[in-house]
Amino acid sequence: MALPFALDHINLWLLADGDAWVAVDTGVDDDGTRAAWTAVLAERRLSRLICTHFHPDHMGLAGWLCRNQGVDLTATLGEWTFGRMLSLETGDDYAANQVEHYRRAGFDPELLEGVRTRVGSYRGRVSPLPTSISTIKHGSRLAIGGRTWRVVVGRGHAPEHASLWCEELGVLISGDQILPRISPIVGVWPQQPDDDPLGDFLASLENLKVLPADTLVLPSHGLPFKGLHTRADELLDHHAQRLDRLRTVENAATATELSRVLFRRELDAQQMGFAVGETLSHANHLVARGEWRRESREDGVWLFGKA
Repeated sequence: MALPFALDHINLWLLADGDAWVAVDTGVDDDGTRAAWTAVLAERRLSRLICTHFHPDHMGLAGWLCRNQGVDLTATLGEWTFGRMLSLETGDDYAANQVEHYRRAGFDPELLEGVRTRVGSYRGRVSPLPTSISTIKHGSRLAIGGRTWRVVVGRGHAPEHASLWCEELGVLISGDQILPRISPIVGVWPQQPDDDPLGDFLASLENLKVLPADTLVLPSHGLPFKGLHTRADELLDHHAQRLDRLRTVENAATATELSRVLFRRELDAQQMGFAVGETLSHANHLVARGEWRRESREDGVWLFGKA
């Protein structure tokens, strides 16, 4: 399915379930995505909609599909709750918290103005989410088309990301938890500024290695692949290298300053938001490990440095 982003596609999965489909993820809410789904479902209805996580390319059309197909949304509580929160937030305090987070991360006034203009962008990509869900959690088993799919929860990229594993087929629908060519974004965001999502993500990669090495992985972006353990190790090494790069910084620095150590090319304002989120996840991880400390300047801006 096409996406209106630099990452220009998402893989959506349809699992045969009798005379119906079980769909995994949706795409964003726009005219093209609605038209594509209308064509797909013209002759075969949905019996269930599963969303791996709350990001708009995965849950963006969930409300519209559920209402039109008369099905419940199946998702983890953490993902649905976060998506509902973001889709309903309209208050000034929400916008102020977004701006303050990036100010404390070291954004200058020009970058902060960009943050202000993007507040509420989630709502623009997502149809109103259902007010209730069919809840799944780690280890939940779903009967689909005569086969059993087990939920494998991962964290770091999203709060409670649900991948689906079918032992009989040797197939993992991985969502964004593991991708073949790029690293999923692992960031610290305004809602949880003290979190260690990188620690969660690294642990989740280790947990995926419990599955067979020859698992066929169906990712949300890029081509299906085998070599689950190898790819997990590549991502573990990627983040280890980033942590080592930060360890070379001698003097205390803001998250924005540190982002230039990890991301050496020119970034636009929106890319800077993602880059600083990623930088904070690595800095917070070093703090959680006791290697770094975080202090605040008199103006409240965070400074990270060696403990």
